[in-house]
Parts: sequence; structure tokens; C-alpha cells
Amino acid sequence: MALANMKVFNEAVQESTIETLAQMVQAFNAASRGTLVLTAEGFQGDYRQRAYWASLASARRRVDRYATNGTASPTALAQLQENGVKIAGGFGPVLWEPGQLTWVEKNPAEAVAVISQALAEGMLQDQLNTAIAALVAALQVNADSYFDTGTGPLTYRDLNSAHAKFGDMSNTILANVMDGTSYHNLIDNNLANGSNLFQSTGVTVVDILGKAVIVTDAPALRQTGTGANQFALGLAAGAATVFDGSDLITNVEQSNGKNRIETTFQADYTFGLALKGYTWDTATGGKSPTDIEIATGSNWDRVATSVKHTAGVLAIANA
Repeated sequence: MALANMKVFNEAVQESTIETLAQMVQAFNAASRGTLVLTAEGFQGDYRQRAYWASLASARRRVDRYATNGTASPTALAQLQENGVKIAGGFGPVLWEPGQLTWVEKNPAEAVAVISQALAEGMLQDQLNTAIAALVAALQVNADSYFDTGTGPLTYRDLNSAHAKFGDMSNTILANVMDGTSYHNLIDNNLANGSNLFQSTGVTVVDILGKAVIVTDAPALRQTGTGANQFALGLAAGAATVFDGSDLITNVEQSNGKNRIETTFQADYTFGLALKGYTWDTATGGKSPTDIEIATGSNWDRVATSVKHTAGVLAIANA
């Protein structure tokens, strides 16, 4: 593999990765019913701010036509602000020897396909796991956004009790997110009671209680150890939005000095994350947060006045 080909190789990896990731994003958004939104929309700067009008429900009041005409307390017209935060990630370095390809007469395009697919899948996994970690953390801060059974494993009743936090707007919860163990616990419940409580609609997306279920073994959905918790999210439309950082940077280098020439590939990327009804606390969470900071509930401040206008709810059971 000549050095001149390495530039072509590098560019091909980046273009192929972007195309592959776009295809994955489209499929995932459809499967999640728009609750976890992975978007190609750009994200400039450290934070992304969105302002919207606060509820004026408190402005409604009862009037007594026969009472003394006193002073009515005003309701301020105000805007709420949601802050999203930019998150940085990396991939590689991936090491191989150019002689490996020429020895078996392989086309460099095969290496492009392997690396670009792995990079695209890695970025998608990072975005999904990070969004789930942020949601689990944020929804545990306010008592009206989670239901804790204190026992386990997770049951249909637990999910329903969590959905009930939305009251008359529980129909706006479109999808549940849980790990494989929780999902199979529900299957056991279904087999035990003999009722047809769900119908499979795909390999990893099913239907439970009229909601889509995304089955993914995201680390944030389960704690380890004795008495640890398992979590299931009930999400509304646009619960979490992942923005494209638009700055995928790739680099390929060849190096001498060993018995055989070696080549390394490395990539840097970013993406933005915003949660519905919550704002990233720029003072406590800060810029370019770590995984621990993203998964700290106090770094996500709820700005929506009602839980019904937020990302959703959380069911907590004992593992």
C-alpha cells in the first residue's frame, strides 16, 4: 500500500463512515418512534440553547362577581431555556501492517469498509448509551418523574406505575427502554400468566402496554452488586436529541523503525446532547463533560414546570 494511497484511504474512511452512520440513524429514529432522536443537525460551540414560553396555566383564576374588587396577582410572561452540551469522543488508534493486505492480495477498500463500519457503529453506540445515561440520571432527581418499587425484578405493573406519573398524558409516552435482562423478565411474566401482553414486531423493538420497547444493554440501565437497581425508561417524543458535531476528524499514519511497516488509524468526533424539559447546568457540569458528569443527575436541571412536559419517566426495580 503506497503512501500516496493513504490519503485516498483516509478520505474514503471518512466518507463511508458518514454515509453508514446516516443510514443507522434513520433506522434507529424510526424504531424508537422519535423518542431518542439522532439527528444530522449541526452543533456549534460548547452548548446549544433553546428557549420556549413557560406555561401560563397559573394565570387562570376564579372570580367572585359579588366580592370586593381586589387586586389580582399577575403571572409573568417568561421563557424557559434548555441547554444542550457538546460531548467529545475518540476512536482508535487501529493498528495494522500494509503488508498484511498485499500479502493476501486484498484491496485497500476492504480495510476501508471494516474500519468505517466499526467507527460508525462505535459512534452510534456512544451516542445511544450517553443519551440513556443522561436520561436515567436526570429522571432520578425529581420524585414525580420516577417510580421505585423497592423490589424486583421489573414487572408490567412497575412500568404502568411509572407511566401513571404522566397522568392524563400517559398516552404521550411512546417507548420504553430497557436492557435484555429486564425484557426477558417480562417474557417470564407473560409466560407465567398466559396472557398475550405483547406482540413481537422486530428483533430488538417490541410492543409492551401499547408502547414500543427498545432493548439495549446500555450500562446505565443496570447497576451491579447486591441490591442493585435495574431501570426502564418511559419516553415521550423528543426525550433526548443527539446533534451531529460535524467535526469528524480522521488521520492515517505510516511509521518505520520496526521489522515491518505499520499503519495506524485514529478518529476524533463530537456530538451534542439535549434532554426535553431539562437544561445542562453549565456551572456544575461544565464544558466537554466526562461520562461521570453526564450521568450525574444534578447536572441536569429541570426547567419544565410539569413532569408531563419533560422527557419521560423512570421505573426502578431491584435486580
